[in-house]
Amino acid sequence: MVENAKHPIRIDLNEFKLHIDLRNKISLTLYFNLPSRRFYLSLIAFVVNEMKKRGKIIPIPLEEHLGLLALLNESIGGSAGSSDKGNLLPRIYRKWQHALPNLEEAPLFNVLGKKKKYDEVNGKTYSFTEAEKDSWANLFEYKGSEENVRLKFAIDKIGANLNDIVIIYEDSINADAWERFISSLKEQEEEKPKAEPISHVSEEPEAPVPQLEEGKISRPSRYRWVPLIVAVIVVLGAITFTIWKSYLTSSPAKVASIEKMAFPLPDKPSIAVLPFENMSGDPRQEFLCDGITEEIITALSRSPDLFVIAQNSTFAYKGRQVKVKQVSEELGIRYVLEGSVRKAGDRVRITAQLIDAITGYHIWTERYDRDLKDIFALQDEITLKVMTALLGKLQIGDRAQVMARGARNLEAFLKAMEGREHFNRQNKEANAMAQKLLEEAIALDPKYAWAYANLGSTHMFDALLGWSKSPGESLARAMELAQKAISLDESDPFAQAFLAYLYGVTRQHDKALSQVERAFALNPNSSEALFVMAQVLIWIGKPEEAIPLLQKALRLNPFPPVQFLNVLSTAYRVAGQYEKAIETSKKAVQRSPNSQLAHLYLTAACALAGREEEARAAAAEVLRINPKFSIERHVMGLGQAYKNQTHMDRFIDALRKAGLK
Repeated sequence: MVENAKHPIRIDLNEFKLHIDLRNKISLTLYFNLPSRRFYLSLIAFVVNEMKKRGKIIPIPLEEHLGLLALLNESIGGSAGSSDKGNLLPRIYRKWQHALPNLEEAPLFNVLGKKKKYDEVNGKTYSFTEAEKDSWANLFEYKGSEENVRLKFAIDKIGANLNDIVIIYEDSINADAWERFISSLKEQEEEKPKAEPISHVSEEPEAPVPQLEEGKISRPSRYRWVPLIVAVIVVLGAITFTIWKSYLTSSPAKVASIEKMAFPLPDKPSIAVLPFENMSGDPRQEFLCDGITEEIITALSRSPDLFVIAQNSTFAYKGRQVKVKQVSEELGIRYVLEGSVRKAGDRVRITAQLIDAITGYHIWTERYDRDLKDIFALQDEITLKVMTALLGKLQIGDRAQVMARGARNLEAFLKAMEGREHFNRQNKEANAMAQKLLEEAIALDPKYAWAYANLGSTHMFDALLGWSKSPGESLARAMELAQKAISLDESDPFAQAFLAYLYGVTRQHDKALSQVERAFALNPNSSEALFVMAQVLIWIGKPEEAIPLLQKALRLNPFPPVQFLNVLSTAYRVAGQYEKAIETSKKAVQRSPNSQLAHLYLTAACALAGREEEARAAAAEVLRINPKFSIERHVMGLGQAYKNQTHMDRFIDALRKAGLK
């Protein structure tokens, strides 16, 4: 028998049921009880199996699996719809986008234990909380075109990971279950009776064909409609193909041209938020549309990693029929966010979609249905969700998702994000400002685990860089905050990684390595966990093993905080690769010109490489940032973490050679 209790998400291909039981979030049992419905549960299982094979929650390309999809459609799906590439993939794409996420109306499954009811706004619907509807809808993420459809079962959006989900068939689980399931379908297909071939050659001699007189019907009357039927089928097929072709394919005329842009594209993700369209037919609802648009623009503008067109420029398009291509070229941006608002009675439906103007692809879309009780709280909630989703899409790395995890208050999230940006500058004044902002974020959202862990980071830096009157008290406070973050969300890999870092700086290296493994277990692709693991390896004298980990962390996080570069420079320096250390430290200085550590590590690397003039120039920058800098105070902090004192002695000698004391 399969043990199911430890898997909160179970895809049962024996009974075609999907069970989701995430504590305090969502608890559902969905029954896919018809052939076409069974096909879509099988499709979910296929995507999950492919993600498990890759070891990460990512979109899965469908084009290369067309044969398998056709098998699922023709066998378990009862040939519901064509298996032809031109029809099957668009159908999957459409259902994944619109029908499957619709928990309220549930067109592709029954919700066990629930009955449908009639509602003034949405007609026949199930009764669910908004959190349940949002959680379910956000599971289905797609990217695609006619050439490359990719689907993702985004369990990470509801706080789950790959270990939380299991595929069940007969008495097997996961890959074995999927293979047995597919094998059984192939066997069923092989056992189907084959149709007798139609013979086109008669064994009897052909009778002479009489010549028909002009004007007489040339075929029996019962066949006279065949040509018309064939013609209709051909025309309908052509129309269908044309519609799907135009729907899914972006022609060059519809995409933006970089050469035609009025301004050069910025060196960071650039976006314009168009005024949300009022779909209510009531001019009095314009304030709602404008308010949501303004909130999103204001919130996105507070991210230092995005280039956001100002409100007065995007509102110039209000009430105008404009193409995404036109907006992109006129404003010199790559991404366009557009949306609509529909109010009916005490309910409001808001949709938003993010478009890459250069490729023409819709890379993200979302729908929110809410009771219209507190419009301002509604604006905050939707803005938070839109912003975190956008940051995750546009920044490519995992930092946005990590920051947003557990946030319930928009202003708290924005303050925490701003605080983290100050922390990344790595100087005393910025660190103090980061503490202030993170404390304010916690006051607004006392259960925001990420804010506690980052507040702990600021206290840790106070201790390590000599900014604290009592380093011991600062480290104790950092440890307390790390434990608090984990108590609020023990599945948060960032909080677990931060605790590992604290173990490392207090020379508890074995505990640090054990602790960071917990972070990896929660998220094998966490750039923060890779960063901490690398730092601990440097402290215990294994910089060569740390370097590839840091390179992978930078690949996962193309817009890294400056400490990633600082630690990579340290790894190169400890490994004796001084020129690479210098190159990396210069990148860190460019990213954060007032980072004390960036200039300090550049000083040491230049001195060890024999580039004395550059070393003294870098040392002067250290003193500009912190006129009271002391080697002794610095060593009392970060220096204590090294297992081999030789590495720290070499670092100290290099700093003294450059003129620091």
